[in-house]
Amino acid sequence: MSQEAFGGAQSAGSRPARSAEDALREMRRTSILHVDMDAFFVSVELRSRPELRGKPVIVGFPAERSVVLSASYEARATGVKSAMPMSIAMRRCPSAVIINPRHKEYYEVSARLMEIFASITDLVEPLSVDEAFLDVSGAIRRLGSPMDIGHLIRRRVLSELGITASVGIASTKFVAKIASTRCKPDGILQIDAEDSVPYLHGLPVGALWGVGGKTAEVLSRLGIRTVADVAATPLASLKKVLGASGEHVHRLSMGIDPRPVTPARLEKSIGAEETFSVDTADEALLHRELLRLSHRTAIRLRSSGMLARTVALKLRYSDFSTVTRSRTVQTPVDSAQLIYQVAVQLLDSLGARSMSVRLVGIRAEQLEPAGQTSLQLSLDRRDDNWRAAEQALDRVSERFGSKTLLPARLLEPGKPATDT
Repeated sequence: MSQEAFGGAQSAGSRPARSAEDALREMRRTSILHVDMDAFFVSVELRSRPELRGKPVIVGFPAERSVVLSASYEARATGVKSAMPMSIAMRRCPSAVIINPRHKEYYEVSARLMEIFASITDLVEPLSVDEAFLDVSGAIRRLGSPMDIGHLIRRRVLSELGITASVGIASTKFVAKIASTRCKPDGILQIDAEDSVPYLHGLPVGALWGVGGKTAEVLSRLGIRTVADVAATPLASLKKVLGASGEHVHRLSMGIDPRPVTPARLEKSIGAEETFSVDTADEALLHRELLRLSHRTAIRLRSSGMLARTVALKLRYSDFSTVTRSRTVQTPVDSAQLIYQVAVQLLDSLGARSMSVRLVGIRAEQLEPAGQTSLQLSLDRRDDNWRAAEQALDRVSERFGSKTLLPARLLEPGKPATDT
């Protein structure tokens, strides 16, 4: 096992000399990388606000019912976490600088990040906008050892994007993910195949995928507190306690994770949602928010070069119950007006609401590249007029900022809503 973080390096010990082919074979056994950006949204913001480096920074809207989207490590030291309500985060870290999120900027940086990964290997499996698994076994002869490749990725991410990345290297996806987590921030850690099980057995049981807080409590009451304890527990006993997931957890405790790195498109859907500052039953307000969300979704579709065949509506009521409805359209769309029309139809299909609404959301699903799809012209020329008008708005926004032009209906006064 070898580790390098913050410029320092250490090794678990030397091994007998091996031939070049043996060394290559060994490197290919440990050739899965998990690359994860460090506090991604915050890091992107600090590129243009370097004076905030070293200070507690939170990305999110400073509204009571919004949540933390990203927090600097200085803010995390005070107990702030992603997805924490902003009201709690601001109480825990009153000195934090709050920055409103700029999602378009984050997705642009993400696209460039994925381009860097794709230049290293064809085997890239994105997990989110800021992390991915890479299988670099086919790049070793060209670029060097997995550790060399990890260093190369980190250098390129820093020089080309101005942010830092942590890299975990292992023989399985599960262990690579653990390695990247353990060397954060701005580090690199390799766990060789033969070291995987001993390394895992020194970790708390919560390190295993599928073992959350409640499951860890159940296992702790049985005296199972470490990964080694899980491995030593008979499979039948784990199944009795954990059900069908018992076998999965037991296999992970032994370092068994045969899943390959599977290339996949980064986004299977694109969408946006809003949590109202006050639960609402105002139909006009709901329609305005649907229009706003439709524009945010359509802008992301067009900037990603994607079209959607399905539009989905999400509604969460004041009692936190949630309903979703979706509709597949005949012609794939990237127009806000067309998405909005479907969303309103889905809202109307729910009928009378027995309680007020806490959250509303829209998702564009069944995505496909715009360049590979022939847009069938509608018999109603207004559809094409809307598309052309929105593309013109995109060009204006790119030059003057995203809030330069808005649909007139969105300028109407209404109860404020905040991002989630």
